[in-house]
Amino acid sequence: MTTDQDERNDQPRRRAASPGGAAPREREKPRNQSSSLRRALAVLDHVRENTDTRGVSLTRIADDLGISKSTVLRLAQPLIDGDLLTRDRETGWFRLGHGVLRLGQAYLSSLDIRSVAADPLRRLQHVVGETCHLVVYDALEVLYIDKVENEHNVRMASRVGMRMPAYRTAVGKAILAWLGDEEFQAVVAAGMPPATERTITDPARLAAELERVRRTGYAVDDRENEPEVRCVAAPVFDHNDRAVGALSVSGLTSRMTPARVREVGPMVERAGLEISRVLGSTRPRRRRIEGRTEGRTEGGNQP
Repeated sequence: MTTDQDERNDQPRRRAASPGGAAPREREKPRNQSSSLRRALAVLDHVRENTDTRGVSLTRIADDLGISKSTVLRLAQPLIDGDLLTRDRETGWFRLGHGVLRLGQAYLSSLDIRSVAADPLRRLQHVVGETCHLVVYDALEVLYIDKVENEHNVRMASRVGMRMPAYRTAVGKAILAWLGDEEFQAVVAAGMPPATERTITDPARLAAELERVRRTGYAVDDRENEPEVRCVAAPVFDHNDRAVGALSVSGLTSRMTPARVREVGPMVERAGLEISRVLGSTRPRRRRIEGRTEGRTEGGNQP
């Protein structure tokens, strides 16, 4: 059995000196630097995924990754030198170093939701063939910051820079579902006048609709904002796992039938989670672990 003391002492051994006193010249095969980098990153990622307050032991890293302890030590040393990993002097266990925080802060400061979402939004539009939008949340409203048009003769009336009340749009409901009761009560207090005969104006119905969004992963605007338009939207989360925006697919009801909505919904959700992952959210991993409820749920406004 390997003890903590064994791990502290488990360092690569130097070759013995020759009888003449001089250390023999080692003839090592040149290492594949790309392979070494990938394995070092695997060590770093393993510590990130499995660490707790104590860290992760050398033995566990070696066993889980299927490599020797001496190899783990060799791969970890540059990461320790770069402050990406740290090793406890008493236990020999590994934890993330403060260099990871510096990298994370630099990465987050360089992010812009519109640029991050650009490629996923255009890929989504190419697959579904309908107009796609990207919005951010701002004081009970959604602000449209990007739009990719369809190729049909009839275009959506939306435009970049336009604002809409969150309660009656799919993008707004996709965000509101994750903002908590305080924001919900603020929306209700501000009033929910109808835009069409199908607009949800009852707080209880809106609450039930937001619960459905949390269960399925996407929101639906079934002619609630425009009489002949259906829209499907999913939230975008930032590095704090806060819903800061949403993306959507919108189309005329003749094309966006109820069956089509159910097909498009999971596609929009996946695109939202892809953007969220790049923004630093851990929610995509949690969704995979927890799973999700598929299909229609009671109390919503699903077409």
